[in-house]
Amino acid sequence: MTTPTPVTFTETDIEKLAGHEGRVAIIVDTEGKTDAAGRRVNRLSKGALNRALEARAEKDLKPGKVFTLAWPAGMKAEAVDVLCLPRRSGDIVARKGGAVLGRLRGKADLLLAAGRARRVAHVVSGAVLRDYDFNVHKTGAEAAKGTIKVMCSDPEAAKEAAAPHLALADGCFFARDLVNEPANILTTTEFANRLVDMEKLGLSVEVLEEDKLEELGMRTLLAVGQGSSSPSKVVVMQWNGGAEGEAPLALVGKGVVFDTGGISLKPAAGMEDMTMDMGGAGTVAGVMRALALRGAKANVVGLVGLVENMPSGTAIRPGDVVKSMKGDTVEILNTDAEGRLVLCDVMWYAQERFEPAGMIDLATLTGAIIIGLGHENAGVFSNDDTLCNRFLKAAEAEGEGAWRMPLGEAYDDMLKSPVADMKNIGGRPAGSITAAQYLLRFVKEGVPWIHLDIAGVASVKSETPLAPKGATGWGVRALDRLVADHFETE
Repeated sequence: MTTPTPVTFTETDIEKLAGHEGRVAIIVDTEGKTDAAGRRVNRLSKGALNRALEARAEKDLKPGKVFTLAWPAGMKAEAVDVLCLPRRSGDIVARKGGAVLGRLRGKADLLLAAGRARRVAHVVSGAVLRDYDFNVHKTGAEAAKGTIKVMCSDPEAAKEAAAPHLALADGCFFARDLVNEPANILTTTEFANRLVDMEKLGLSVEVLEEDKLEELGMRTLLAVGQGSSSPSKVVVMQWNGGAEGEAPLALVGKGVVFDTGGISLKPAAGMEDMTMDMGGAGTVAGVMRALALRGAKANVVGLVGLVENMPSGTAIRPGDVVKSMKGDTVEILNTDAEGRLVLCDVMWYAQERFEPAGMIDLATLTGAIIIGLGHENAGVFSNDDTLCNRFLKAAEAEGEGAWRMPLGEAYDDMLKSPVADMKNIGGRPAGSITAAQYLLRFVKEGVPWIHLDIAGVASVKSETPLAPKGATGWGVRALDRLVADHFETE
């Protein structure tokens, strides 16, 4: 997988600034006030830093902004990057400022002279998260990416504070890699193998093959994958870091490794993007990896349904009726509404086996959510105000856009079928809401539940503050924050 940039922490030694040959970063406040490292850079550059600070005071001395002095006189560095970060800056501002440093770094070694600045861990987090490049399939691509060295007043404390952030970055990179992989590489089998490999981190990982899924009655999930030569699977990942016997939080992810639409074939234009239709499963995998790496004191189970939706002589057809694991029958009107068929069986299994304290499913489920929310927010649907508000607060704290959407009986009525217990679509109006209403039918009484439609945020066509274009890893940080704030034991 793509490895996050190595980060080390050391005592401040301003004499090393002159000889560093990569990039040097210093921190100033909104008035251009510098610390010892900044004053040293100013002396080495014969006053160039102070002149630049005076010239850029109105434009660039704003929280989170960065400006650059290229090839400063008196230093071996190729550039000095100046980050404006007042003492009262929030976590998001610090991360965004760090992300600019990460983007500017390229393949050079970065020396960050942080001094006594606050929120150094968040600056480092942003730098590492933005410094991602999926180049594994590019011939001759360079693997070496340089390092980040942080000089600060208390390196041990800074290292300890940064550790969970670096674990999160690793989880985000894992999720991004999964989403970015082409479908001929990330088959259902390869996906499962990569998850099994996380057993070395302390996770318990179990793969349920098709014979077991048939025995369990996961017929809607199996129906989606029956047109493909790739075997359908469910992978169960358990992290038991909390109190023994305490009910876990269940995370459920849609893992359609490629979605042609099946018999209800998608248009050719843009179908190549359907390699990202396993984004929900990718996020769940990334969260489980991050929890294991940071040793979270919580019980969390991640379940992903891995299938491929292909048209063939064995594929499901519009008009077919399939029975779910719950026992409800579903009339298939559109085989391109397959994600909910995968999720409903896995959600029911999660509740039957683990009796979770709460359940959150994630899926690149509907194009309708993109029409409603664009690429700025995921759609949030929930039957429980407490859990939902906690998640929204966690997402806001991590700068991951999320917006609550409605549920209601009128939307539920749109799923009525004349030949089965329900249809798998409710028509074009409110498409993302009726998809959520479908899933709600598979939530047991009393189970707090959230459905996250991440179709607009899992992979994007332009860069974001913390990621280049492509997979974002959206949700890994927000869900980790939710676990840390509300599901960890003391």
